[in-house]
Parts: sequence; structure tokens; C-alpha cells
Amino acid sequence: MSDCVFCKIVSKDIPSDIVYEDEMVVSFRDLEPQAPVHVLIVPKKHIKSLNDLAPEDKDLLSHVMVDVIPELAKKFKIADNGFRVVINTGVEGGQTVEHLHFHLIGGRSMQWPPG
Repeated sequence: MSDCVFCKIVSKDIPSDIVYEDEMVVSFRDLEPQAPVHVLIVPKKHIKSLNDLAPEDKDLLSHVMVDVIPELAKKFKIADNGFRVVINTGVEGGQTVEHLHFHLIGGRSMQWPPG
């Protein structure tokens, strides 16, 4: 989508602090970090939200959860002490960019319930 900020980051039209990239996703530091480690994992394919996933997106989701998140958690040394993965969906869920993305947050103790 031409007006999607995450699509522009994926296409390198907008610079970002990329920490990981492969054929399916790009990951970069959040501009407003909520913890010492706060990176976004963004599919290269534009998917508006969790509500817009299709059966053909199963491989993408598996890749993010089984491959990318564990690798990034190890890279940022948060795997052993723990971390949080957040997917905001819709306005009331706190989604501010209409492109599916995963927040990997760690490096400090997380509180419950979240805000």
C-alpha cells in the first residue's frame, strides 16, 4: 500500500534502524520504546491486522513465532529472563498503524495487567 508507513519501511523508502530482515519480514527498533528492548516485526506482505489473515498466511505466522522471535530474543539477550510479544488489533486494541506487526518487548520486568 502506497500510504502505509510500514510498507515504506519495508521498501526502504523510509529509513529505520533495522535489526533483522529476511524474505518474509523486517524487524526494526520502535521509535517510542516501552522497554530497553522494543522492536517491531513487520511482515513484508501488507496485512491490515490479525482480522485480515488468510489461510495462506500460516507459514508467515509460524515463521515469526518459531524462527524470528526466538532469534531476536536471543540476539537481544532477553530469551532467558523473559519478554513480551504484543499484537495490537483495531482501534480499541491500540493498533495505530494498519499493517500487522508484532512488538517484541523486554529487558525489564513487565507488569500485569497491561495498560
